[in-house]
Amino acid sequence: MRRQTLAYVHDLVMTATAFVVAFYLRVGSDAFDAWLDVMLTGLPVILVIAAVVYRLCGLYRGVWRYSSTEDLTNLTRAVTITIVVFVLAMFLINRLDPLPRSVPPINWFVLLVLLGGPRFLYRVAKDRRLAIRQRMAAVDRIPVLLVGSDRNAELFIRSLTGDVGALYRVVGMLDRKQANVGRSIHGVSVVGTLDDLERVVEARSTTADRPQRVVIASPPHEMKGEILRTLLDRCDALNLPLSRLPSLTDFQDTETGGAPVALRPIAIEDLLGRAQVALDRTPVSDMIHGATVLVTGAGGSIGSELCRQIAADGPARLVILEQSEFALYTVEMQLRSAFPGLTLVPLLGDVRRADRIRTLMLRERPDLVFHAAARKHVPIVEGNVADGVATNSLGTRNVADAARLAGVRCMVLISTDKAVRPVNVMGATKRLAESWCQSLDFHGPRRFGSTTRFITVRFGNVLGSSGSVVPLFQQQLAAGGPLTVTHPEMTRYFMTIAEAVQLVLQASAFGLSHPEEAGRIFVLDMGKPVKIVDLARQMIRLAGLRPDVDVKVEFVGLRPGEKLYEELFDESERTLPTPVDGVLVASPQVIDPVLLMRTFDEIERAVEEEAADRLRALLAASVPGYVPGPAPASTRAEDGPVREVKGAG
Repeated sequence: MRRQTLAYVHDLVMTATAFVVAFYLRVGSDAFDAWLDVMLTGLPVILVIAAVVYRLCGLYRGVWRYSSTEDLTNLTRAVTITIVVFVLAMFLINRLDPLPRSVPPINWFVLLVLLGGPRFLYRVAKDRRLAIRQRMAAVDRIPVLLVGSDRNAELFIRSLTGDVGALYRVVGMLDRKQANVGRSIHGVSVVGTLDDLERVVEARSTTADRPQRVVIASPPHEMKGEILRTLLDRCDALNLPLSRLPSLTDFQDTETGGAPVALRPIAIEDLLGRAQVALDRTPVSDMIHGATVLVTGAGGSIGSELCRQIAADGPARLVILEQSEFALYTVEMQLRSAFPGLTLVPLLGDVRRADRIRTLMLRERPDLVFHAAARKHVPIVEGNVADGVATNSLGTRNVADAARLAGVRCMVLISTDKAVRPVNVMGATKRLAESWCQSLDFHGPRRFGSTTRFITVRFGNVLGSSGSVVPLFQQQLAAGGPLTVTHPEMTRYFMTIAEAVQLVLQASAFGLSHPEEAGRIFVLDMGKPVKIVDLARQMIRLAGLRPDVDVKVEFVGLRPGEKLYEELFDESERTLPTPVDGVLVASPQVIDPVLLMRTFDEIERAVEEEAADRLRALLAASVPGYVPGPAPASTRAEDGPVREVKGAG
């Protein structure tokens, strides 16, 4: 506040000085003799006008240290308004008769110089002092090479220029376009293209400007997965860490209280072999807005993201069902914080309890049901057959039957690629769940008079979900390794959690509006499968370490029920594209509902008796392609407590 007052007083003094100087430049020394009365009449008038105009124009909101062209424009506007109003005021006072006509334009020019000059000189002086301090501190900064010479690069370089405590100094830029080589931004030159990385580093290898880090400034959509993976390999060969710039909102000035700009590591999702899917959300918003929506398994990775994306589209009510009290509490707090106007109904419940599910479904009367509750960890389900079948198969039947009874508009089953030609209990239980929903969707209108649509969406692994390979590798990295991989040839499909949920909602909206797709299964296009061992080595590199040198990668053998290659489609399934990018449709054989009912009744009795071997046999008889393997003694719930199973896949 004190600085603003001083600047205000300075400007008023300069205004009085400019008025006197303008008279002197026009009439010479007579300004203090023959023209003194005229000058003394106009001086208080212009000071009063300036005092008001300068405040109204906001000349004191900015900081002189950061004066810019915008400040100069504002200053010019304030000076112009002051002179124009002064001329009008003097016309009302004395009709401008005694005032020389050239004084106002001279005054305008002099006043602009006297107000703008000190601001300019102040900034120059500050910049010179800062430059000296930066040169003294430059030896302690980390030299970095930027990839990209766009707006992001300019902001980063400018933020370092204005920050004495900056951690980095940019020694050059690489651009994808040859035409940009030789250009510069704030004194930093584009020294080559991406192909010149090794040459640039080698040329500076014996100087203080040898890069110690490569930083990607280009936006993510310009640096696709394949380009990033290649760049990561090249940087690894040069022993240079690869980072990405923070978001634009993180460029803060340390002199105004912000923290120094910190680079962020390349996220594992940046290395996907394809661009992440971005779709038109209008059909999804139309489906959800104003509807009552129920999400089962709301506290899980997929369930919680479903809740967040659904809440963003303005449902009338969001009912969240979760078995775990802590998970329910966590997702409830997150949703209430992010969406304070949301009508949220948190419910504790287990999908294995048919009576409980039926009661709450009839009470809440949802329009849409997203069924994400499931047992998904292959080795655990392999050793806990009864629980896996009760949750994944019977639990899905309970939710689907209750949805049909309550007249739900649409139920969406979240399925998995492990349901395709399953080799494990978990996959077989999910395929059986698919069959139940598929049969109800196809036969329901004719057999049961049902108007409920049952849509199944199948996809593979999601990056970062609980129990998935990426969090496991992160934990192993934090512990110093080794990273455990089950087999060198193991591959998996991957997409981000947000992307998977977005596509689930898109597929649901499309399926709901296309009744001719009844009985079909929607499959998310996940691009090419990724080798797990390659993923492990990339994560080690992203941590700034060397695979098999700093951190070992160990192969521990396939886990019970695990296969090397996951598939999104069965060979017998006819696949077709849909108008929705990233969503395909498969047409598996639909099982007669009467036969399915008998099978489920037998399975239910076997679950009550916890007859694991009989359950495996029933699954083998009901799910084409599933051949049960030997029961894993180390994880069998029927034989004792579950022990930890190491590995990833």
